[in-house]
Amino acid sequence: MPTLTLKNIPEDLHARLKASAARNRRSLNSEILVRLEQDISRPVLDPIAHAETLRAFAARLPRVAHQRVARYKRQGRA
Repeated sequence: MPTLTLKNIPEDLHARLKASAARNRRSLNSEILVRLEQDISRPVLDPIAHAETLRAFAARLPRVAHQRVARYKRQGRA
């Protein structure tokens, strides 16, 4: 099985990883492996597709006139 060596780990990060490993009843090595696997397993967000989804959602929202927004702001400050 391949081995990975990490160098120059900030003390704070090392302490937080050790504390997390203890809470989860894992060795430091196991904790790091679990976290790496969780991160790598997450789907990668495609920014173009995400922007298109947001545009489609925004297109379904009702349009609000600038005057109405200004009035709401004034009412909120009163």
